[in-house]
Amino acid sequence: MPDAPRSKPLKRPTQARSKFTVQAIYDAFVRIWNAHGWEGVTTRAVALETGIAVGTLYDYFPDKEALLSGYVRHCIEALLARLDADVIVPADIGWRERMQRLVRITCDTRLEGLPAFDHEMLMLEHRVAEPKHHRRVYDELAARWLRAFATCTDLEPRPSPDTIHALLTACWGARRYRLLLQPDAAGDNGAWLAEMEAMVMARLAMR
Repeated sequence: MPDAPRSKPLKRPTQARSKFTVQAIYDAFVRIWNAHGWEGVTTRAVALETGIAVGTLYDYFPDKEALLSGYVRHCIEALLARLDADVIVPADIGWRERMQRLVRITCDTRLEGLPAFDHEMLMLEHRVAEPKHHRRVYDELAARWLRAFATCTDLEPRPSPDTIHALLTACWGARRYRLLLQPDAAGDNGAWLAEMEAMVMARLAMR
């Protein structure tokens, strides 16, 4: 028997007011999640915490799985926007600083300014994500990594696309596996990030 289709958001906000509402819903979702976990997340509780009617919540999210799906995508889009703003757009930084930013933003699950995404959320990801969704995220990240390297006009020799994809896979895969193991049980976060940066920089230093 085929799997039941994943629940997903009904619509994406396009107007400023609807974007504000959805962001408020996500903020309420995270507060309830942090206080009570997945079992404490209900559409009624989220609507009450947000200060909106349940019917308004249902305009965007028909159930809590759809809300989780929307939030996971929100996390990815925030990460991609951060890569654009801090890694790709700046024209006044050298390749070493650009690469350090690229690795840190890709790897760090606790980066200030990005939406929270923790071990328990990762454990529920299978409820809302299919292989095609993981492929989409990888392709979006790969596009950013390739563009980031393309902006490194002072990096010689340029790494091949195969090398860039290998480095991305190492960083993104390590991020997710470390989150699976739970960061607090896997050693110091800062030291781990420094090692990931050193690994990438060592590969780029090879001639």
